Amino acid sequence: MRRLTPILLALVAALLFPAIAAAQNTNVHGQVIDRDGKPWPGISVQLTAANGQTFHLKTNKNGKYSQIGLSGGVYTFTLSDPSQGLNFVEKHQIQGDQDNVVNFNFKEIIAQQAAAHPEEQEKQKEAQNKFKVMKSHVDDGIAKFNEINTLQTQLHTASAAQKPALEAQVQSAAQAAVADFQQAETMIGPKETKNHAVILANLGQAYSINKQYDQAATAYQKAIALNPEASTYMNLSLAQVNLAAAATDPTAASAHVADASASCDKVATLDPTSAVKCWKNIGIVLSNKGDFKNAVAPLQKVTQLDPKDAQAWYLLGSANTGMIQTKQEGDKMTFIIPPGTAEAYQKCIDADPNGPYAAQAKQNLDALAAMGGGESLKVKEEKSKKKRR
Repeated sequence: MRRLTPILLALVAALLFPAIAAAQNTNVHGQVIDRDGKPWPGISVQLTAANGQTFHLKTNKNGKYSQIGLSGGVYTFTLSDPSQGLNFVEKHQIQGDQDNVVNFNFKEIIAQQAAAHPEEQEKQKEAQNKFKVMKSHVDDGIAKFNEINTLQTQLHTASAAQKPALEAQVQSAAQAAVADFQQAETMIGPKETKNHAVILANLGQAYSINKQYDQAATAYQKAIALNPEASTYMNLSLAQVNLAAAATDPTAASAHVADASASCDKVATLDPTSAVKCWKNIGIVLSNKGDFKNAVAPLQKVTQLDPKDAQAWYLLGSANTGMIQTKQEGDKMTFIIPPGTAEAYQKCIDADPNGPYAAQAKQNLDALAAMGGGESLKVKEEKSKKKRR
């Protein structure tokens, strides 16, 4: 084969470059009108060329969009907004070297479709009405969550006499939210995978507030199967550790703790920054339950991931303190203190010397130091006699 001479190479290059420049010299713009004949803002407009090149746009407040730097050819226009139940696809020819205008008037489109296919239009109306009813249930459920947040804020400062009524209101709102999200879940379309996952995640949250942790875990797991997200795994972990705290069988409790830990591992994979919160939730729930043995491992993970977390160090020290055992040696009672207990309190102080946990950590350190020498049973017995007198 003969090789091209430099002159021919220059000629080939000269022919190619103008062609490339001409390939990207046109534009398209237009307006999207909604079903009521008004400009439709916030609609996603995706343009896909025959070669697969894709452009992602959004309509502005006037329902308008535009894209420059296109080459001529047939483009697939995909207009979508899941919250509005919109997913419209249509192909248009884009001419090179000119201004292309492609408008979408859904009031007219719907009217044309209705005239051409009345039975199909009826199905679409039914689907739209179903979507509106579904969305109203979701909106009502979210409103119940807002109400619950307000009630829980009031609970923090409420007197003992006021708390039962507020707690009853929280439970009532949570039950109403469960009903709303259950209804919404039965009405979601089969192709609305992400919306379905969001509804299930909210249903799990409503179950959790109502302390129905088994049902909450099931809802979260279904949501994850549709769309795995770190936040859903975190909520699943919290439901699982609450199941552990509620369990009376130690074997079942340990199994739930293992499940909660596995969910935190998933959180760490999807969003490492959220892993600390996930592990801390497990440690707090188990510490509040008094299950200090199972609380230690997740709290250790928190301190490894964030060594400056004073609260986590304090909770770790407290969990270790809860596991202190005693041993009698002659007339003396000695204390078996888990390794790392004093270190955890000191780390708490070092992380935030003037923080809310520092003072208590110092007192606990002093108490640990006093335990180091053990306690004389004779002295303890004499003190007990004096108290009985």
